[in-house]
Amino acid sequence: MFIKPAQSRVVRHPGTLRLLSSDGENVTPSPFWHRLLAVGDVIECAPPSSEPQPSQKLSSALTERRTEEGKTP
Repeated sequence: MFIKPAQSRVVRHPGTLRLLSSDGENVTPSPFWHRLLAVGDVIECAPPSSEPQPSQKLSSALTERRTEEGKTP
């Protein structure tokens, strides 16, 4: 599951005591994480997408098309 600390919260991984990234991380579901979800210390969210945004896709497609036609972007 992908979780991140709730606003103004600092959460440590059990065992390693490493801080949970404020951007969120994938963690193995366990009673520890479910307990933190229940009390509001962490929130479950969708992982960030690695795909470019639609405007970036369109821009790169237009640049490729112009290059193929022999025009400079």
